[in-house]
Amino acid sequence: MIRLNVFIQVNESNRAALLEAAKELVASSLKDEGCIAYDIFESATRPDVLMICETWTDEESLTAHEKAVHFVTLVPKIQTLGTMKIEKFTF
Repeated sequence: MIRLNVFIQVNESNRAALLEAAKELVASSLKDEGCIAYDIFESATRPDVLMICETWTDEESLTAHEKAVHFVTLVPKIQTLGTMKIEKFTF
């Protein structure tokens, strides 16, 4: 399995738009084959930080997800609104 923790730093003026796009990404991604979990979290201590946690069955599922219309549409939008840092774990 694969886990991605995507940390997103966003300023207050972009936060609502970024959160809206992220929630849309989560809703669509949960329907992707091989998706075990896909959640967005808001930091309890830093209002400028959000985190998306994804769990995938395998690399093939993750690769297919990264080619999906919702991914190629929403991730670039999120990247224009905030700064992303990705941590990847295989287990």
